Order: sequence, then C-alpha cells, then structure tokens
Amino acid sequence: MGSPTCDPIGYADGNLGNNGVTNLSSPERNGDSGGKVVERVENGVADTEQANEDSPYSWNVLVVENRPSVGDEDLDSAAAPLPSVSKSNIGHRWSDITSYATKKKVQCWFQCPNGNWELGRVISTSGTESVISLPDGKVLKVNSDSLIPANPDILDGVDDLMQLSYLNEPSVLFNLQYRYKQDMIYTKAGPVLVAINPFKKVPLYGNDYIEAYKNKSIESPHVYAIADTAIREMTRDEVNQSIIISGESGAGKTETAKIAMQYLAVLGGGSGIEYEILKTNPILEAFGNAKTLRNDNSSRFGKLIEIHFSETGKISGAKIQTLLYEQSRVVQCAEGERSYHIFYQLCAGAPRALREKLNLKDVDEYKYLKQSNCYSITGVNDAEHFHIVKEALDIVHVSKEDQESVFAMLAAVLWLGNVSFTIIDNENHVEAVQDESLINVAKLIGCDAADLNLALSTRKMRVGSDNIVQKLTLSQAIETRDALAKSIYAGLFEWLVEQINKSLAVGKRLTGRSISILDIYGFESFDRNSFEQFCINYANERLQQHFNRHLFKLEQEEYIQDGIDWAKVDFDDNQDCLHLFEKKPLGLLSLLNEESTFPNGTDYTFANKLKQHLNSNHCFKGEREKAFTVSHFAGEVTYDTTGFLEKNRDLLHLDSIQLLSSCSCHLPKAFASNMLNQSEKPVVGPLHKAGGADSQRLSVVTKFKGQLFQLMQRLESTTPHFIRCIKPNNFQSPGSYEQGLVLQQLRCCGVLEVVRISRSGYPTRMPHQKFAKRLGFLRIHEIVHCMAFYVFKAALEDTELAVTLRSFKEALPPYNHEQSKNLIFILSLTTVVRGDKTRKEYAVLLQRHRAAVIIQKQIKGMKAKKTFKNIRDASIVIQSDPEMRNGPGFWMPWSGQFEDGDQFVAGQSEDAL
Repeated sequence: MGSPTCDPIGYADGNLGNNGVTNLSSPERNGDSGGKVVERVENGVADTEQANEDSPYSWNVLVVENRPSVGDEDLDSAAAPLPSVSKSNIGHRWSDITSYATKKKVQCWFQCPNGNWELGRVISTSGTESVISLPDGKVLKVNSDSLIPANPDILDGVDDLMQLSYLNEPSVLFNLQYRYKQDMIYTKAGPVLVAINPFKKVPLYGNDYIEAYKNKSIESPHVYAIADTAIREMTRDEVNQSIIISGESGAGKTETAKIAMQYLAVLGGGSGIEYEILKTNPILEAFGNAKTLRNDNSSRFGKLIEIHFSETGKISGAKIQTLLYEQSRVVQCAEGERSYHIFYQLCAGAPRALREKLNLKDVDEYKYLKQSNCYSITGVNDAEHFHIVKEALDIVHVSKEDQESVFAMLAAVLWLGNVSFTIIDNENHVEAVQDESLINVAKLIGCDAADLNLALSTRKMRVGSDNIVQKLTLSQAIETRDALAKSIYAGLFEWLVEQINKSLAVGKRLTGRSISILDIYGFESFDRNSFEQFCINYANERLQQHFNRHLFKLEQEEYIQDGIDWAKVDFDDNQDCLHLFEKKPLGLLSLLNEESTFPNGTDYTFANKLKQHLNSNHCFKGEREKAFTVSHFAGEVTYDTTGFLEKNRDLLHLDSIQLLSSCSCHLPKAFASNMLNQSEKPVVGPLHKAGGADSQRLSVVTKFKGQLFQLMQRLESTTPHFIRCIKPNNFQSPGSYEQGLVLQQLRCCGVLEVVRISRSGYPTRMPHQKFAKRLGFLRIHEIVHCMAFYVFKAALEDTELAVTLRSFKEALPPYNHEQSKNLIFILSLTTVVRGDKTRKEYAVLLQRHRAAVIIQKQIKGMKAKKTFKNIRDASIVIQSDPEMRNGPGFWMPWSGQFEDGDQFVAGQSEDAL
C-alpha cells in the first residue's frame, strides 16, 4: 500500500534515567522504538530533524543532554526558530491546556523522526516551546503544538475507542497495540468493530465463547457480538441485516466471515442445513483463493452469503452470490505467487486411480503452475486439504460422477497450458502439436483431437456472403488457448456455486428474514497494478461510499431534518473518485468500454484517451507511456494499461464455444450454454462476421458494474454492521505491529471520524410508539395520573408513551437524549438498559444478602442453644453424682487445685477453675 515500514513501537526499558523524572509507564506502553529517536548534542551544537511531510503534525526537535535538574537556563537552544503549526481538528489542541499540562506534568505524545509516536512527559513550558522527558532519559525542547495529549494509564487498553478522553491518532494507535500485544484483537470504534489480524491462532473461539456471547455473560468486542446483534435485531425489528467485512488484502476478512458464519450456524442450528453452509467454505476457498505476495489465502473473488431464517429463528436456507472472478490467474501469476489452491491440492492428494485416469503429473510439469516457481505454502498440507474438499463436495450433494467430471475439467485446464504450437508457413501461421497434451485435453473434455486443433489454430469468419477459415498466428493461437482455459475454469466455478445454492435452498422458505455476510477482496496496490487491481479498487470505492453514506451522510442529514443540536463532523468523501470511474460518457469505465469496441484500439490508445479527457480531474493523473494514476480513498495507485483491452473484452471466439457445446461430457456443454446466455444478444448460426459475435458479448467491466449495482441494492435494503479488518504488518508475522501501516488503514476506513460522530451524535433513534414498547420497563411503578410533556402535547396522547418518556427522562440526564416531532434520539441506550439491569441485579443481590443474614442468624442461634443445653445437662449430671465428682479419673488433671466444696460450673474456662 506504500505505507512506510516501521519498527515496533517504543522502548524496551521504560526508565527515564537519573534526571529526576519518574517512570512514565509500563514497558508495554513504551514498547520498543527500534532505534534512537535523536542524537545527543555534541560540542554544544544541536541537530535539527524534519518531520514526515505526510504527518498531520509538523515538528522540529532540539536534542539536549540529560542533566540532573532541568530548567530553561540549562537547555541548549542553538536550534533555528521553530516553525509555526496550523491548528488541527484532530483531538483536543495541546495549546488549550498547556498551563495545566506543565503544572501537572501530564503525559503527551511526541512524533519521532522515523514517524513513530513516543510517550513523554511535560516538564516545563516557555512561550511556544515545551520541554519534555522521554522514557529513555532524553530531554527535548519541542514546539508545544507538536505535542499531542495522552490518556491516563487507567484508560490503557479500553475495549471501545469512544472511552478515550483524548481521541487522537497516537492514542488510538497505542490502544490498539496495547490490546493486540495481549491477543485482544477486537476493539470497538463506536458502531464499527476493528479486527487486527493476529497471524496466529488465538483462544477466542469455540462453543464456550459462543455460549457466553449468546447468554451475554461476555460483553467484550468480538465478531460473535456483531453476529449476535445482527440476529437479535433481525428477529426484533423484522428487518434484513448485513455484516460488511472490509480491509486490505491479508487483513483477515475471509477468516472473519467464517467466524461470523460459525456463530450464526450455532444460534440458528437445528435444521441441519447450517452444517452444509459451513462446509461451503473449503470448496470456495479451494477454487477461489490463491497465494499472493501479501496473503497466503487471498480471496480472488467477492462473495455475498445470504442466510435465511425461519420465523422461529432457525436457518432455513442460504444463497451465495459471487462477483469479479479473477480469471487471469488461471494462466498467469507473478513470481512467488500461486494459481488457485485446487490445482496443487489435486496434484498432491488425488488417489492413484484418479491420477491414472486423469494422467496427472507433478505440479512442476505444468506450465501454468511452474511459471511462478512457487509450489507450496509453509504450514499447509495440500494433500490433506484435497480430502477436505472432497468431503465438503459430498456434504453439499455433488455426486461422485460429477466430482470426477470436476477433476477432469481441472486436469484439462492444466494440460491446455502444455499445448504447444508449430509454425507451418512463412506468415507465422501455426497449428497445435499433436502430443500427449493435446490428446489428454481432448479426452478429458470429450471431444475429437482434430476438432480441438482447429479451434485453437483457426477461426471461422464470414466476409460478405463467403465463409472463410482464417489461420491464426502464434500469438493469436496462444491467446485462444489461454482464453479457452480461463473460460473452462470460470465456468466450472460458476457451476459449483450453482450446485451449492441448489443444495442450500432445499426446504428454504422466504420469510423476509435474512443476514448477509459480505466478504470482498480488499484494496490492492502493488509495484505493478493491472486490470484486476483496477476493478478491485473500484469495488472498494463503492463499498467505502456505502460506509460513508450510512455512518456519516445519512446520520448528519437526519439530525438536520429533525433539528437536533449537534456538532458536525467532517469526513473524507470519495464521491469525486466514484464520478471519475462511473461518469458517462467520459468516465474511466465508459472510455475503457468505448476503446474495447474499436477494432484498432490498443492499450496505448486507451491510455492516451484517458489523458486527453481526464487530466483536468483532480483524482486522475496521466503518467508516461501507458500508465495513469488514480487518487483512491486509500491512497494513490498507478495502473499499467498493458492488457486492459484484452482482459475487458474477455474474448472467447464462437469456435471455442461451439467446441465445448459439442463435447460428450456434460460440464463443457453447460459452460457453453451459460456463455451464450450471458451474451448481450443471442448468437444465431454456426458462423459469424469478423468481430460480430465477440463484440456482442458483455465486457468484463460492464458485467462487473451490473453485479456491483445489484450487490449495493441488496445492501441498501438491510441494516448494516461494519467490521474493519486491519493488517498489522506486511510480513504475516505474529506480534509485529507497524505504526505507519496501521495508521494508513485507520485513516482509509475513517475510524477516528466514526468515533467522533458517535460521541457527538445519537446512535440510537426510534419512533415514539416503538420507544414506548421497547423501554416500557423503565416505569418503576404505575402512575395513575400523568401528563405528557408540553413539547409533545399534540403528539404524545398515548398514556403508555407519556409514562415511558417521563420515566426515561428521570433515568437519564438531559444531555443524553433529544426529542423531535417523530423520533427519540438517545446518546447511549446501552447506558439505560445496563443501568436498569444493574439496579435490578443489585436489588436482588441485596435481598439475598439480607435473607442469608437472617438464615445464618437462625442457624447459629439454634446451634448455640443446642450446645449450651448439652453442656448444662452434662454438668448437672456430673455434679449430682458424688462418685463421678470425686473419682480419680475425672479430677486427676486438676488434683491439688480444688478445695472441698468447690463445684465445676458449666461454661467456665480451665483457668478460672
């Protein structure tokens, strides 16, 4: 993503040395800075360093020596004048509390030259400069405006960022890191859940945790809590819900989606279909995920899993919708990456009989797989995963015959990559080599080898009234071969999704209740970005706009319409970038489609057309040759247009489609039928004009835009729950936390802005009648006579509503809620519910305590009476019998200590006797 690579935060030693300043915090808070922040002053010369230009805070550092006592007269001030800093909206401004900070020597954040934040303590302040001490003993004179207030230690590791006294970037970064180091990877940011990928197994999942969140015995942030809220709101409000999971590639979105599905499956279990839903994950991951440079299990497609529930809250069915499948990875992947998992699983785990039937070889013998020189993933057993996939196919009712056909299609794709061509004339025309590769492909898909050769090396065309056969050049034949391989694999994936949906739809009854889980590819930015990244980042722009719309735009519009007094929160709106993509006729997508339809259009002419029409757009910047740059919400990305037109056209000539439709195997026939159905216009006849049938097929971006539009329509009809996944480092290393990388992602997803709008706004709102129905429990006792609030005299005629409003107003301070004509706005409904729950629990506890005291009093009294009676009766018996009283056995212990006539009195101690 282009974020700076940073060392872990802070210092290992939190002591300040012997400068008279106490230890600021624990080692966990200070961390490890990864090196010296600044150099000491030598020979009275101070070294001044410049801040990162991208930082919202500018600073200038003067380093001084450690001295026993610190005062302005002891400090070296040989640095140049410090630059003035403009005011920032981030957090509370330090200048407003400078005198308080100096008096109390409060903690503050200071940005180091490497961009990391360090915790310090203010010692003194003079004018615009402050003297601070760092944990390693250094004492610095800095611009006061460069310091950011830090929260007290008691707020270290709070589970909701809304609880922070000072909401600023370094405080949020430290709080997330504090929790991350203790395997508390989930943190709330108002209505949004922030999930940091631990890159290891953490003990936060399983049936015990599911039961705990179900029973509300645990209230800490978790994916389970989000899923629980979704299912409860669906049942209570009878409104469809959605859980939208977003983040960079490698941030843990796929695993988060599986965790949410696991919770819903347990709570909605009982019908048996929940087990099938969970078993779809191994299939989709095997056929749709691959190893990339940044993620060993990267989803190369987007999916929306729609889970339907019955009226009793049980899962009744499900449906999976996929979009933008990365077909190019089938035939080409970068160095160090892999193609789709299933190819390696098949080669490693297929039993001997299946290997012989498919004539399988090792992965390094297939050109499509060996081009990246990466065949395995550390810690992953491909053979074991193959058996898991086969079991999952059984569970979703894919028959054994169909499974063999699926594996045959996979083998055909691999063998297609090995098909080679030989030049047959001086014009570079070719024909396929008649070797085992061509023969195996024909056998596996069920066609004649000669027909396959013709489909790969020739093209049928109609020129005027004549039908001709055109021979292909070497490059054209390779493109045709690769297009056929991609189409077979894409058709296979679509067929599998269709079979899964048929299995999950058994017995499904649409009740209008559903929860959708969206797991879509994250924002991508590599050294070289192509058509796939272009589409992926466009989808992320659209999802970011959905996020902004629900958490910022609609929120503020509703406050304005209802006349609610509140402080407006600014946020980064990506609407301009979306216009750059979608505007007609001069948007990126429209220009790409236009150039793709021209027979003489090339990637170079496409790049020039973009520069000609879009250079005035501030989100676009033309680069040299065939490149251009787009300013996305997550940062600038430079795209190389090489291959854009070819990938957008998705050319599979009609000859290849007809070849598939003539195969004896049923799967290729199904693929060909779907390809023809997806055409914009029906294709009639065995022949077509030059470019005619191909141009009638919808372009990739057109199909993708339509899929994305349908997806957004679906999401707009639901109540959204957002989970933002964060990648702590680029090396998939457990425990490593790069401040710069995390901060970049937090800025992109607007975490601080979400918290600010949640703190200043009213996250809970409901109509009056619904308010009375839900919060009627606040009525402590029946009120015979009640009057509605004078501001609601016309609207609040219902007695139950008036009583509830009165009780609610008594339960909360006035600043915790606002009342408009139609709605009740509540700052923290959780406070009301928890407060009432706590009062009831305390009353019960107090009653039990009083009862326990009474019971203990009675039992202790009964035991004491019984003991006293036994001792008294025994003493009377002893005293009434002279022989027992004067017997040697009884008085032996006290011989010589009693005079005649003395009597043993019950209850006396031995000393008294």
